Amino acid sequence: MSTARPSTARATDREILRLTVPALLALVAEPLFLLGDAVVVGRLGTPELAGVGVAAVVLQSVVGLCIFLAYGTTAGVARRLGADDLRGAVALGVDGAWLATLIGAAVTAAGVLASSWLVGLFDVSAEVEQHAVDYLRLSFLGTAPLLVVLAVTGVLRGLQDTRTPLRVAVVGNAANLALNVLLVHGLGWGVAGAAVGTVLAQLGMAGWLLAVLVRAARRHGSPLRPDATGVARAARTGVPLVVRTLTLRAAIVLTAYAVASATIDPGTATGTAAGPDPGARLAAEEAARIATHQLAMTIWTFLAFVLDAIAIAAQALTGRSLGAGDRDGTRRLTRRMTWWGLWAGVVTGLGLAALSPLLGPLFTADPRVHELLVPVLLVAACFQPVAGVVFVLDGVLIGAGDGRYLAWAGVVVLVAYAPLLLLVGGADLVVVWAVFGAGFIGSRALVLLLRARGGRWMVTGADVGPGQA
Repeated sequence: MSTARPSTARATDREILRLTVPALLALVAEPLFLLGDAVVVGRLGTPELAGVGVAAVVLQSVVGLCIFLAYGTTAGVARRLGADDLRGAVALGVDGAWLATLIGAAVTAAGVLASSWLVGLFDVSAEVEQHAVDYLRLSFLGTAPLLVVLAVTGVLRGLQDTRTPLRVAVVGNAANLALNVLLVHGLGWGVAGAAVGTVLAQLGMAGWLLAVLVRAARRHGSPLRPDATGVARAARTGVPLVVRTLTLRAAIVLTAYAVASATIDPGTATGTAAGPDPGARLAAEEAARIATHQLAMTIWTFLAFVLDAIAIAAQALTGRSLGAGDRDGTRRLTRRMTWWGLWAGVVTGLGLAALSPLLGPLFTADPRVHELLVPVLLVAACFQPVAGVVFVLDGVLIGAGDGRYLAWAGVVVLVAYAPLLLLVGGADLVVVWAVFGAGFIGSRALVLLLRARGGRWMVTGADVGPGQA
């Protein structure tokens, strides 16, 4: 076995690279939707940027709950591929696309009606609130196509194709940025223009990917009409992943809420651009604090997507390996990808630390935001290696269909993190981010490492076992 390890490791590396590089580029393009909106809207003013930041937290939370449409489909399709059942793999993907359409329609209707209430939960100033509502209400119209994009992307990843989602993501992102510039500044639609541009880009992406799925279904003889049993099964499989994602998003929302609702000491309100009026200075400081956190979280999300590229390879390769019944290969694959995650985190952390003084001016001209952002990004950089391991192991267990454990682990992490956050919510942003890194990311690393060391998650065959999701 020892003589085979070097060649096996090289073969594993080639497989990881083959899936990771296109997935990386596609995932980097995805958060550029929000980064593009932030760049374009940031030129309108700090209140507008803060409003988009509040709306983005809501949108990311709602869409994040549905990420199982991509992750669960990737794992299921990859298992069928490993078991040499291409027709069943594509049929499973079609069921996932129908489920995405149904969920998207329901979320759109509810989100449009509840936009004002959702933004009101953040207790921000009237000006920031209005911008957030304007952006959020229109953005909800793109929910259904966005969920279809997630589902079909998961199908293609399970089929070991990460290049097609890359092409779609690149073209969609370019269209989004061009439309935003035209609508926000060219036609003067303001914050609403950024939302409309993003919705139009998402519609185009969904249409493209659906055409790819239809061709695959016809090629392999898979049905295109919705199968009630298959759609229901996809929904049941997704429940543990929804719980897992809900706990993750709850931690992000709680962090944003702690920042937005903090009582600001008048002595720290240094925004001279707001004038001598104390109330205006406090409002300016609040907007700068929220905008800084939003930019830091957007950048963190951007880097998380970079690390998640390896996790996507982990999902696809783990599912295929277990579908083929190869437990030993799955164990070797897990160890190799964990090292990949660790070193990817080191690289992204060093890069973030080096670029931290340059990032603020890209998004806003507010010097107070520039001042607050740099130390927050330095703290975030320190936790990137841990985040790399977390994302990879999360991908391994998702690929194995171990959703039930991930759900319970998420609850445990949230219960541990929430009290710490409440204790420091009104503190300096640097302290809040240090607690986010140690309390949230650190706890996730612990529960995932404990699970990966065992073997109960390595269930083989075309379908996950009864003890899993």
